[in-house]
Amino acid sequence: MIHRTLTDKLRQLATKYPFVTITGPRQSGKSTLAEMTFPDYHRVSLEDLDNRAFAAEDPRGFIATYPARTIIDEVQRVPSLLSYLQTHADHERQTGMYILTGSQNTELMEAVDQSLAGRVGILTLLPFSHEEMRAAGIAPTTIDAEIFNGAYPRLYDRQIEPTDYYPNYIKTYIEHDVRQMKAIGDLSKFRRLIKLCAGRIGQLLNKASLAVECGVTAPTVDAWLSILEESYILYFLRPDHNNFAKRLVKSPKLYFYDTGLACSLLEIRHVDQLDTHYLRGGLFENLVINEFLKRDYNRGLEPSLSFWRDSAGHEVDLLRREAGRTEAYEIKSGATFSKSYFTGLDYWGRLSGAGAEDRAVLRRRPVDAYLLRRGEGLGGDVKPSSVKYKPTA
Repeated sequence: MIHRTLTDKLRQLATKYPFVTITGPRQSGKSTLAEMTFPDYHRVSLEDLDNRAFAAEDPRGFIATYPARTIIDEVQRVPSLLSYLQTHADHERQTGMYILTGSQNTELMEAVDQSLAGRVGILTLLPFSHEEMRAAGIAPTTIDAEIFNGAYPRLYDRQIEPTDYYPNYIKTYIEHDVRQMKAIGDLSKFRRLIKLCAGRIGQLLNKASLAVECGVTAPTVDAWLSILEESYILYFLRPDHNNFAKRLVKSPKLYFYDTGLACSLLEIRHVDQLDTHYLRGGLFENLVINEFLKRDYNRGLEPSLSFWRDSAGHEVDLLRREAGRTEAYEIKSGATFSKSYFTGLDYWGRLSGAGAEDRAVLRRRPVDAYLLRRGEGLGGDVKPSSVKYKPTA
């Protein structure tokens, strides 16, 4: 089994709280992580109709059967159970009683917030990080292969081809999760929206355009995007609001939690197609930003990521805030270094008052250049070069 970085944080929180909740995409490895971390715990899935009926119709009997040291999968299927679990945990006053998992973020968190506030540690598990794959010796050998394959554990555990895995993932997701989350009258238009979103990776969100191309209303697009975000298919990188006396864009940028899934939606059938694909740069940017998300989530932190762009077109791809400090990153894919890569960072640096030592260091690979403040590439795998960013006066 591949070691997940989140294991240590999960084990730590289980010594502090009676409940720990693990949320994340379907098939990201939540149940496996819980079982590997707590091998002596019982496991019960509320996806199973008999278990679900038992928990819903006889919650006290369910708790008597599983009084502690239990992993409960897809707990959002029976939100009413959580109130009974809370009363039971308050009476027992133990830590590490239940590990809860769920793949529908809003439903799960609403239920948790209502019933378990102050009693639960909350963690997010995304598909494998580059660091996890590298440590396990399964990391793809090229950036294009990593983009194309994606990072869902089952691909590597069962050696499934991406072209087989992702179409079935989407089909199962639409026919199972979406129909349970919300009644969608026209599934073909919903599928079209997902594909259109894949074609807009790294771009500013334009809901009006999506509505026109899908043939649905703007409120429908809003609702469908919320479903995709809640179920960890895509996410939105919000614009930074420090305007430095300049007018900024207000729309977020759209990214997918997994680039392999995005490639499938873009009908990329072979890794060689990526080399000349019009979205190759956007997919690479998506891959790198995902690593920032995973790095924070795997430490039990809520990521504080944004981008910066003004009305004149000056832009910084990624801003990351931690401990009162802002780090600015530019992400570029290309074999040839260009000083123009630094234009956005340079402009932002002058406005923000960042010092030269805080701005950027270039680290390079044969195919891709990561323009990062400290050069922290995928999983720290990139070694520093001697080329450093020197802002203009």
